[in-house]
Amino acid sequence: MGAGSTNAMAIAGLIGGVVLGFAARWGRFCTLGAIEDWVLGHDSTRLRGWLLALSVAVIGTHLAALVGLVPLAESAYLYSPPALYSTFFGSVLFGLGMALLGTCGFGLLARLGGGDLKSLFGFFAVAVCAYSSMRGLLAYPRRAIFEGRTLHEVPQGFAYWLEREVGGQHIYWGICIGLLLLVAALASRRLWLRPRIVVTGVVVGLTVAGGWISTSYLSNDFDPHPLESFSFVAPLGETLLYVMATTGSGLRFGIGAVVGVVIGAFIGSRNLKQFRWEACDDAREIGRQMLGGLLMGFGGVVAFGCTVGQGLSAASILAFSAPVALLGIYIGAWLGLQWMVNGDLLSDLNERCRSIFQRSQKP
Repeated sequence: MGAGSTNAMAIAGLIGGVVLGFAARWGRFCTLGAIEDWVLGHDSTRLRGWLLALSVAVIGTHLAALVGLVPLAESAYLYSPPALYSTFFGSVLFGLGMALLGTCGFGLLARLGGGDLKSLFGFFAVAVCAYSSMRGLLAYPRRAIFEGRTLHEVPQGFAYWLEREVGGQHIYWGICIGLLLLVAALASRRLWLRPRIVVTGVVVGLTVAGGWISTSYLSNDFDPHPLESFSFVAPLGETLLYVMATTGSGLRFGIGAVVGVVIGAFIGSRNLKQFRWEACDDAREIGRQMLGGLLMGFGGVVAFGCTVGQGLSAASILAFSAPVALLGIYIGAWLGLQWMVNGDLLSDLNERCRSIFQRSQKP
């Protein structure tokens, strides 16, 4: 893999990351925030904005495939997907960790760009745990418990399934599904009253589609790269490793995206005059950040993605794993939010452990 090609790939990720980071601050694009609005405030506006981003990503990606810019079948989400039960279990863990942290991996970077130093604790926890789950000590229990990904002779996605079972071309099925999602997203009058969310959703969706296009364009037979779009679990670990040992690691699309989100969020927060330094209030909050980060790191690797990786990138090519991951993330986040609202998680765990210990000491 040539240095010039890897640099170009990283630059493509950087540009897209800047756009996503700016969107996170300017348009308040956040998956957990959208879930919180719905679960706690019964407001679906930001959730519909997220659905708008997904619909635009689906339509944009399949239109790019129609003109030959994106070979969809080469995506690992389609030809080598994870087992659905591991996707679900990992996503529940990820959603629970997301609720403890107060955001996802993408949101961590966006907060860091806005001056939130406590996000550093979560970043390090996610990065270290994710890389350990991929290639370190945690990889052994992950491989022992969860079924590894296997190669399939035919792509495993909804559009391809419809092509085989009903007829027609998978690309046109994908565009039709994207249009249905678009109609569902725009059916709310409340969404139209908040044009910033509409614009942000469209921009985010186009950026996800642009990720597929750029990695496809920059890869060739002499210098191959994986076909990918944006994800923010494994790339956090890869970025940390690259910072610590550049000679033992190479630049990648995901590393550029991680740096780009921080830069874009910094620009957005400064533009909105929202940049301010923040730190953890107490040791309990640090513990919650660390625990949430560990759950997100391990769960994201097991699920093969996060709210962006599975929820937008994999969903944009209509992978079978995407709705399973989204359901798992929602369940995990819902459980975490209920626990956080009704009582402090760490205190509850401490009291339960103390009670068990005291009972074990009784004759």
